[in-house]
Amino acid sequence: MRSRTISVAGAGIGGLTAALALAEAGFRIVVLDQAERLEQTGAGLQLSPNAARILLALGLHDRLAPLVVAPTAIRVMAARTAREILRMPLGEAAERHYGAPYWVIHRGDLHAALLGAAVDHPDITLELGRKVDAFAIHPNGVTVHATHRRESAETSGIALVGADGLWSNVRARLDDDTAPHFAERVAWRATVPIENAALEFREPIVHLWLGKDSHLVHYPVDAGRMINIVAIAQDQWRQQDWSVPCDRAEVLARFPDRFWSPQPRALLAAPERWLKWALFDRPPLQQWGRGPVTLIGDAAHPMLPFLAQGAAMAIEDAAVLTACIGTPPKQAQTTATIASAMRNYEEKRRARTADIQRGARINATLYHLRGPAALLRNMALAAIGGENFLRRYDWIYDWKPT
Repeated sequence: MRSRTISVAGAGIGGLTAALALAEAGFRIVVLDQAERLEQTGAGLQLSPNAARILLALGLHDRLAPLVVAPTAIRVMAARTAREILRMPLGEAAERHYGAPYWVIHRGDLHAALLGAAVDHPDITLELGRKVDAFAIHPNGVTVHATHRRESAETSGIALVGADGLWSNVRARLDDDTAPHFAERVAWRATVPIENAALEFREPIVHLWLGKDSHLVHYPVDAGRMINIVAIAQDQWRQQDWSVPCDRAEVLARFPDRFWSPQPRALLAAPERWLKWALFDRPPLQQWGRGPVTLIGDAAHPMLPFLAQGAAMAIEDAAVLTACIGTPPKQAQTTATIASAMRNYEEKRRARTADIQRGARINATLYHLRGPAALLRNMALAAIGGENFLRRYDWIYDWKPT
């Protein structure tokens, strides 16, 4: 069994997708996560066709279909005037064009679907409360050391996949001690029952509001029963936590009526409970791994949320990694063989993920323009038009694993 065992550090979206893909290819997977209990937290996320097609190929349609919403469009709005700048069509036409749907879903629902599939898979073992703190590479593979309530345990296998997020321990053990860079922006997130939102916001549409030093995204999730709201503004709060509670007044203060029209402010006033997190970034890595060890998702290339591709890139990573490793041979694979597959995976992913990171950083600037620059941006978007603007994302959405 050891000759086909792969350890995955992290039971988030990337880690669970990698576990499912590798298990379907014939490997035995041990998923290690430091959390004692996996909670369904986080904001909504957009599953563009490049990610949705991978999840569908993994057989997750029946688990996801009751939870997703397929938006008909993305509306880009001017925060101060509440005027529509651009409407990018999605829905059935986009699905035909890309060969896969464009979905929105709450992160907790996606995680629950992946977790359920992993728990049901006979070749996946989930071990919670185990923090990967070291690993040792040897001729027969890699031994992973993980602590559980101050006691150390070992898992041996042919490879280790670090899917342990922005503050990755696996990345640190690969001799990268650089700290994530604070992006000087904070995101606030909440959900409200759809009946608490204005009628125009109950439609299956992604709304993107562009304001001074800030922007707002909202769309229905939970099969249309809830509205997911993510509000991002420039801020200096930088606590390293994913879910810090805050009150409504703090959010409204960042989106004042001087720069924000009544419609979006009314939506921001609807939730009683908000959570916030500081946004961090890292420059592209030149080397993602060593020997039979590699990284996926935020551990390798954390994404600012301005292209809505963070989860999608982790899902893509899982598919490409599995394709590069292949299926278990009848005889034990050597460490050198696995290491070669890891480097092949990294080479295939490095340029694309760096381009996505770069695009997200560009959008971070464009979304938060002010004054004449914001006016020129809005005029340019309107001149391009929704359908033409969608085509500009073909290089992202039309991607397929090879």
